[in-house]
Amino acid sequence: MSNRTTEKPITWHLACQVEDIPSDGGACALIEGEQIAIYNFSRRKEWYATQNLCPHRQQMALSRGMIGSAGEEPKVACPFHKKTFSLKSGECLSGDEFHIRTYPVKIEGDKVFVGM
Repeated sequence: MSNRTTEKPITWHLACQVEDIPSDGGACALIEGEQIAIYNFSRRKEWYATQNLCPHRQQMALSRGMIGSAGEEPKVACPFHKKTFSLKSGECLSGDEFHIRTYPVKIEGDKVFVGM
């Protein structure tokens, strides 16, 4: 018996235009019926996507959170409760057991795609 996990292939979805996401901020897009927070971390020249739902109080708010870094780790802070999450792994950096889903992002020309 193999211990390998089988990963589903990524399907890329057009989320928005680059200009729709503020520099060093985020915005929300509805993809496949799910609210996805997309972040343009322009200071780092990186893009990220996560679920928009903050698991702490079940509020659709992460796209409005502040982004920053904890050392080398890019993070987002929920605007209501200040719980912070890694934009790479989804791990809660505030010491809680919460976790958020993260998604790959690619930029082609002026279009933003999120992989699901």
